[in-house]
Amino acid sequence: MSDGPTKSHGRLAIGAAAKPRELMTDRPHLKDAWIAKVITLFPDAFPGFLGASLTGKALYDGLWRIEPIDLRTFGEGKHRNVDDTPAGGGAGMVLRADVMAKAIRFAQRGATDDRARWPIVYLSPRGRLFDQTAARRFAGCEGVTLICGRFEGLDERVIEHFGIEEVSLGDFVMTGGEIAAEAVIDATVRLLPGVLGNAASTEEESFSGGLWEHPPDTRPAEWEGRSIPDVLTSGDHGKVARWRREQAERITRDRRPDLWARRTDGED
Repeated sequence: MSDGPTKSHGRLAIGAAAKPRELMTDRPHLKDAWIAKVITLFPDAFPGFLGASLTGKALYDGLWRIEPIDLRTFGEGKHRNVDDTPAGGGAGMVLRADVMAKAIRFAQRGATDDRARWPIVYLSPRGRLFDQTAARRFAGCEGVTLICGRFEGLDERVIEHFGIEEVSLGDFVMTGGEIAAEAVIDATVRLLPGVLGNAASTEEESFSGGLWEHPPDTRPAEWEGRSIPDVLTSGDHGKVARWRREQAERITRDRRPDLWARRTDGED
């Protein structure tokens, strides 16, 4: 079987926005646009919510691209099988090494082999916890190839052979990696130049300084007997900045002692 997909098995690449299907063919492909390639058994799940809001507008404007790649296209036999029973026995099924390798090689066409510039990421519950630092790192790359896991996981030999890094959203298990992939893409795309209207937003938000973001308030000044803190309406920007910093430190210390500990350890 050839490494390339046959035309009759699913869509391989799309670009979309708020109305995905209408925008697949008429959007600009900017030369240096960041690209997310997603290997999945459910290519129609993308762009999903990524085609809405600011990420969707940026997708519409060509600031980034998404290319879902249908893993089933590379399956073996009449039924395009992509999985098999675990070696050594056990419950469930495992994504085949040969099938996934074909999909990865297809996805990496046009991408660099330098993993620092183009990571290959497997969404896995055993992976390293995805955080804002990882999102910034991905945003600084040319693109990323995301592998959406299914069943009992991916043949370990593929992970080792291609230098794939494993990433997890947290200590829980989902039926597949598609939702996790969308979360990773969303967190990354919003950091790309031109996606957010106010670049300062990414500098002040949660985790950007190792702290959770301060609690926000807006109008009305009084609601249900609760007033906005006086300092926020004082007009003294220095006091406002200090108050917000204190609140961010308090919330981080109380709710995420692990983050607070890492931050204070770094200050020693």
